[in-house]
Amino acid sequence: MALRSINPYTNEVEKSFEELTEKEIKTKIDRAQEAFGSWKNTLIEERAELMMKASGILADEKEKFAEIITREMGRLYRESLPEVEPLSTSIFEYYAKNAEKLLQPEILEDYTNGEALVEKLPLGIIFAIEPWNYPFYQIFRIAVPVIMAGNVFMLKHASNVPQASEAAEGLFKRAGFPEGVFTNLHIGADRTGIVIGDKRIRAVSLTGSESAGMSVSSQAGKNLKKSVLELGGNDPFIILDDADFDHAFERAFYSKMHNSGQTCVAPKRFIVTGKHYDEFIDRMKTRMESLRPGDPMVKDTGYGPLVSITERDKLLADIKKAVEQGATLVTGGDIEDLPGAWLKPTILTDVTPENHVFDKELFGPVAVVYKARDEDEAIEIANNSSFGLGSSIFSQDIEKAEKLAKRLETGMTFINIQSISRAELPFGGVKNSGYGRELGYNGLDEYVNKKLIVKVTK
Repeated sequence: MALRSINPYTNEVEKSFEELTEKEIKTKIDRAQEAFGSWKNTLIEERAELMMKASGILADEKEKFAEIITREMGRLYRESLPEVEPLSTSIFEYYAKNAEKLLQPEILEDYTNGEALVEKLPLGIIFAIEPWNYPFYQIFRIAVPVIMAGNVFMLKHASNVPQASEAAEGLFKRAGFPEGVFTNLHIGADRTGIVIGDKRIRAVSLTGSESAGMSVSSQAGKNLKKSVLELGGNDPFIILDDADFDHAFERAFYSKMHNSGQTCVAPKRFIVTGKHYDEFIDRMKTRMESLRPGDPMVKDTGYGPLVSITERDKLLADIKKAVEQGATLVTGGDIEDLPGAWLKPTILTDVTPENHVFDKELFGPVAVVYKARDEDEAIEIANNSSFGLGSSIFSQDIEKAEKLAKRLETGMTFINIQSISRAELPFGGVKNSGYGRELGYNGLDEYVNKKLIVKVTK
């Protein structure tokens, strides 16, 4: 089976890659295991130097990497550029500068019969299965801490972004990393089991759908492998009566339409209390209808296509069914008369808990808006979900917002800003949004052997 790179704007195949055979997969695992034997003993200063070289290449060639993003998954080019720099480059730089400190052994002060400490030692080969929506950032936020900790990294990227995965592997090679430290596998989902089942793979990381998480975690568990899962969300974006509404609305609109809504932590549910509800609907409708589709490489294009016609048609079907079940279609819910995977920005209201989209992640430019009587009902609506990734609260009463944040059943809450990702901040969720954390010190700790060493003195 060939992996095809299809431009969502033109719906044309740009490049194809042959899938690896089982024998070729095993050969690459052999090479990675051999690389681990020496890489784990490499001085951390040497690892950091290579990471900084990779960051420099990314910065120098950001236009090239950004164009790959836009041509493979359709994002506006002006939005693709910051994925490369500063988002991705900052990850390389953060771990290059901080990994030595983050890997320091933890001294157990409470142990009194000698000395006890917990060392952070590499595990071996870490296998990651990554999605298409941020083709480089999603790779680097796993690969960089994994490799800085002395492990080696194997990647199965989404099958529709093979040029991105190939470019990422090439980046590490050009920066001077030894062969086998970063390995790209051109394989489909049906061959991930071959990799997970290999005894030399020590842990598995997945960012993807609930169904993919169930499959991968069960395979990992069957083979006694640790797994870390980030499975998306149905993130609530709460605007209270005392919010700075202009600021809240701008953050809401930006975060909903960035990447055409194809972001795990993009707000999917806007929960607005009575004072601002009508104005929020009116403004969102006006702004969405003002956007004009077009070539995502052109600077003034209003919004880009979705990643594929298949994903577009799934969203259209969800919108149609939601309306049949009583939701109100305020705007959108239709395709553009253009080639490619186009969906007009959409607003749904009057979505009840009985509606099938109430607890579903709508991965695209679809805003579901709820009216809450007060902050307590806002929290109740927000928590009425099987997901628990990110969340946002907008209020000028910071003390109150902090208390409300603790009541939200999510892995992350942001006050007066939309959900964001930075190298130093742990990223992850609870409930059906997965388990484990990426980035920050947590992202490094997930992939080390926390080894106890006790020295008893006589």
